[in-house]
Amino acid sequence: MFLWLFRGKNRLDLVAGLCDGILTALILAGGKLLYPDSPLDVDLSLRVASAAAVSGAFVFFMAHYAELRGELVHAERQLTLLSHGHFAATRLGRAVLRDAFGGALVASGCTFLGALIPLLTATIPSTPAWLGVAVAIGALALLGTFLAKAVYGQPFRWALGLVLAGLLITFIGLQIRII
Repeated sequence: MFLWLFRGKNRLDLVAGLCDGILTALILAGGKLLYPDSPLDVDLSLRVASAAAVSGAFVFFMAHYAELRGELVHAERQLTLLSHGHFAATRLGRAVLRDAFGGALVASGCTFLGALIPLLTATIPSTPAWLGVAVAIGALALLGTFLAKAVYGQPFRWALGLVLAGLLITFIGLQIRII
C-alpha cells in the first residue's frame, strides 16, 4: 500500500480516501469516542465506515471523471478539432470512465478502512474509547510522514499539518455530537 504513495497516479486516491475516512470518523463519532455515554459498538462502526465509503465513492468518481473528461476537452482544443466531445465518444471516453471508476473504488475502499480502523479500535473491550481518536491521529501523522517522503517534503511539517487537521475535526465533532 505504501508503494502506491510513490506512484503519482494512485497517490490521490489512497491519500484522499484514507484522510476522508479518518476525518469522517472523527467528526461523526468524536463525541462518542471522547465522551462515551454508551460504548461504541461494531455495528455502528461498520455503518459509519460504510456511509463514508458510499459518499466517498460518489464524490471521488465525479471528481475523477470531471478531471479526465476535462483533459479530453483540452486535448481536443490543442488539436483544434472543430467538433467538441468527439474524444469522449471514442475508446478514450470509455477509458476515462473506467479510470474514474477504478480510482473511485480505490478511494472508497481507503475511505472505508480509514473510518473503520479507529472506530473498531474503540470497540475493543477493556480499552478506553479515546484510543480510537489516538489511533486516528497517529494514522494521520504516519500518513503525513509517508506522504512527505513520497513528495520530498518535510515529514514533520506534513505530519503536523495532518495531526492538526485531525485535532480540529475532532474538536468540531465534539461540539456537534452527531453520534
